[in-house]
Amino acid sequence: MRAMQLNAFGGPEALELVDAPIPTVGPGEILIRVKASGVNFAETAMRQNRYAVTPPLPSILGAEAAGIIEAIGPGVVGFALGDRVAGALFAAGRFFGGYAEFVACPAEFVTPIPESLPFEHAVALMVQGLTALYLLEQAPAVDKQILVSAAAGGVGSLLVQLAKRAGTKMAIAAASTQDKREFARSLGADATIDYTLPDWSRAARDLTGGRGVDIIYESVGGAVTKEGLKALAPLGRLVIYGSLNILDFDLGVADLLGLIFQNQTITGFALAPLLTPTGLRQSSAQLFAMAERGEIAVTIGGAYPLDQAAAAHRALESRQTRGKIVLIP
Repeated sequence: MRAMQLNAFGGPEALELVDAPIPTVGPGEILIRVKASGVNFAETAMRQNRYAVTPPLPSILGAEAAGIIEAIGPGVVGFALGDRVAGALFAAGRFFGGYAEFVACPAEFVTPIPESLPFEHAVALMVQGLTALYLLEQAPAVDKQILVSAAAGGVGSLLVQLAKRAGTKMAIAAASTQDKREFARSLGADATIDYTLPDWSRAARDLTGGRGVDIIYESVGGAVTKEGLKALAPLGRLVIYGSLNILDFDLGVADLLGLIFQNQTITGFALAPLLTPTGLRQSSAQLFAMAERGEIAVTIGGAYPLDQAAAAHRALESRQTRGKIVLIP
């Protein structure tokens, strides 16, 4: 099979097209003929050996894939050859294998895909959709004034929609370009902010009548995280997630004093530890059904042939993309 393999850490050019053996399906596993695989910012960090998970070299990146069941291992029930499914490799503790024509995944982390839902959309609702859904479970937005950073991205674009459906009082979308901000508004955001401005927290306070926002869902990191603290209301909560905060996070005493005297909190979020096989299937099915009914819009910001994985990484690192980036074998 064709696969994009990482043989050495480095730039996007480190991803090389290889002829790899088709994975052997073991007990409790399903072999998926991949029709779409997701590209995540975390994988650009893995490629550079700057992520919490270090890929063993050589390695085929890719933590999620959607396609058709090609083979079924011993002990697997409830699936048939030819079924349309999505495999959440990351939920099984496997962060590799998706950038290929075939991938093996434990059956307990595989979810059926409705016939009318495109494979690309199913992939977009795995890491990104589940992250958005579980963020709102961990930090509910009901009757709150919230701010979503990177609101035009894969998680952010879904988070804005799900928060509005959940009954948030105000959803402020923060994004780096006018085009992205208009896109976030088209998804239901009540207001938008340019987080590249040095004092953007003032705009957030103005939008909330000077009080500040109750919750910030933050994935940009660096100066954006620090400025976000100034935008928080008393008792406010800043929820940090994503690989960028892992790469760049720096708070000082002055920042902590503000947290202490305004009774604010910083909360960390990671998706994989929250997922159980049952929860994964239920939540994935919920998101798939919502997308199928048109209740949430799934945006594919770029669909690249498998052998152009390097270009997909460059696009993602440019920070100019919207929605989900996928590979099509």
